[in-house]
Amino acid sequence: MYINISSEKSVKASCPVIISASRSTDIPAFYSEWFINRLKKGYVRWKNPFNGLQYYVSFDKSRLIVFWSKNPKPIFKYLDYLDSKSINYYFQFTLNDYVTENLEKKIPALNKRIDTFIELSEKIGKEKIIWRFDPLILTNEINTDLLLKKIQGIGDKLHAYTDKLVFSFADISIYKKVQSNLIKEDIQYIEFDKKKMIEVASGIRELNRKWKFEVGTCSEDIDLQEFDIIHNKCIDDDLIIKLFSHDKALMNHLGYKIPEPNLFDDNLVIKTKKRLKDKGQRQLCGCIISKDIGQYNTCPHGCVYCYANTSMKIAIMNYNKHLEFNKTGATIAGE
Repeated sequence: MYINISSEKSVKASCPVIISASRSTDIPAFYSEWFINRLKKGYVRWKNPFNGLQYYVSFDKSRLIVFWSKNPKPIFKYLDYLDSKSINYYFQFTLNDYVTENLEKKIPALNKRIDTFIELSEKIGKEKIIWRFDPLILTNEINTDLLLKKIQGIGDKLHAYTDKLVFSFADISIYKKVQSNLIKEDIQYIEFDKKKMIEVASGIRELNRKWKFEVGTCSEDIDLQEFDIIHNKCIDDDLIIKLFSHDKALMNHLGYKIPEPNLFDDNLVIKTKKRLKDKGQRQLCGCIISKDIGQYNTCPHGCVYCYANTSMKIAIMNYNKHLEFNKTGATIAGE
């Protein structure tokens, strides 16, 4: 479709039903004001990180936002606005414990992040917030036993505030800039092999006897079903139907039909699922199709394992540029 971006100019734009905000940067933490401004404006301009081309994305048909964040606290004040506009949403909240190792240099203290998680869960409901301990990383200082203790320390505090835990094993060797950043920080990382993966999976299963989470891996090939661990879909049509079956437009997009309730049939959901696999993601990714509106090189969390920043210096430069010039611009960094 074409959208008007001024009184004199219209442009071609995509009209996604599901918005991802964002795998590429932490919009809730750093760009929540910008995001709400763009929602009100009705569109964003998105820059393809691989070829540099820019495209317009309209919110005209958007029915769901999936937020990804390590610190969603700044967006809390806008949730009432989203609710007032009947905009559906849920959160992928990454909450790791790499404090001693300083792998996430500029995120809030661990206890504050746990408090934020609990506050969000109480505000929107635990079914709309998913805990990610992601990625799992091994180093010369973090072995599988210590990693499991870190997971346990957080899980013991969160098990009443979410239904799900998602994790992935760090694939450091396939990201050369991640390798480079870890080497610069003198972090001696260790790649996961199958034996270590199974050790962690077995440990999580034991921990989960108390927690009762649904546990899933993100974009992993290894089959861990014997440990009650599924292959997860982070943008998940099954979860969406469970949470938002009242939204007919969203259900139509997914290919679900919700019949009128009657006295003789308690089965209210008839599934006629479409093939909605997101072909723009990695082959092992189970997510259904969405449009991510984030931008690479804009997240100043300082995570040394980050694949979305060329360098921390560039990310901070773009963030500062945003703060100074671009809180209402069509793109995050004003390009």
